[in-house]
Amino acid sequence: MRRLVWEASFRRAFKQRTRRDPALQERILDVLDMLVENPFDPELKTHKLRGQLAGLWACWVEYDCRIVFVLSPDPPNEDAIVLADIGSHDEVY
Repeated sequence: MRRLVWEASFRRAFKQRTRRDPALQERILDVLDMLVENPFDPELKTHKLRGQLAGLWACWVEYDCRIVFVLSPDPPNEDAIVLADIGSHDEVY
């Protein structure tokens, strides 16, 4: 079973991004549930990042909203998905 770890930077960006749009908050929470179940679900369009963001992954929430995260082993027998950032394509890349 995987577990989500919300970094402080992700919490701030999440609050800022969803303050004006409660429907987006629901969509993000649905995507996070899918991420826990299967981080490579085709609907998420999960992809590895390169360059300065090498080692990080990103997934798609909607047209201009991405979640950036790290997949890391978290003993015992659990993988952690560390949520690093959320925002538009230009904000997070």
